Amino acid sequence: MQQYLDLSRRIVEEGIWVDNERTGKRCLTVINADLEYDVENNQFPLITTRKSFWKAAIAELLGYLRGYSSAAEFRAIGCNTWNANANENPSWLNNPHRNGEDDMGRVYGVQGRSWAKPDGTYLDQLKKIVDDLSRGLDDRGEILNFYNPGEFEMGCLRPCMYSHHFSLLGGKLYLNSTQRSCDVPLGLNFNQVQVFTLLALMAQITGHKPGRAYHKIVNAHIYEDQLELMRDVQLKREPFPSPQLKINPEIKSLEDLETWVTLDDFDVAGYQYHEAIQYPFSV
Repeated sequence: MQQYLDLSRRIVEEGIWVDNERTGKRCLTVINADLEYDVENNQFPLITTRKSFWKAAIAELLGYLRGYSSAAEFRAIGCNTWNANANENPSWLNNPHRNGEDDMGRVYGVQGRSWAKPDGTYLDQLKKIVDDLSRGLDDRGEILNFYNPGEFEMGCLRPCMYSHHFSLLGGKLYLNSTQRSCDVPLGLNFNQVQVFTLLALMAQITGHKPGRAYHKIVNAHIYEDQLELMRDVQLKREPFPSPQLKINPEIKSLEDLETWVTLDDFDVAGYQYHEAIQYPFSV
């Protein structure tokens, strides 16, 4: 929680104005931020200075792990974050690769579960990582990569958090996640929840204890229409203690995550929060 506030305050105080061509808005921007989450001791990094809708973040993560390519698939599991990018982004609506309403194209989890190879076959990156880690193997390259420049034009949005590198050390599983761009008021807590939950889930299904998760953000920003709410409302609130994430212990395999797992298999204990803040969303 404090890391979120520190980064937000840094952007407000030190950020440089940048014109964003995609959204047509200015944003205050800083380069490079490093966050760290204690998954081993279940210090769930859920924002407490406003109500955070953590279930949608976990639902989105499940969709990525399943390789979903349709906003309708995400809606069906409790996540609405892809509706606008799939159906309201003018450049994507006019893209010949778009396959009708709700289609997202080859983004995020599609790349993670079916990366196109030159020979016309597909690589399931996630299954390879799960299989390796389940056998106790770490080749220092257990990397889940969503960033495929060769197929950018085939999706509605380039991935923001694009790389997840898993490492086994001393009997524990660690995670380093890299994010190229972050809308801090709206997106960051989604991303924090997902990094934490991804390590917790991967440790659980591969039979390891979780260690720490490390989250690098390259470009962190606050849009001009979000600045006042962040500076004058959220940053003036006192945070509450971190809650804990509860995951159904019956989730034991990648197949479980692909088939029967729902949001009912996750819960948060001890979550205290201030009232919600309606930050504007930029498509």
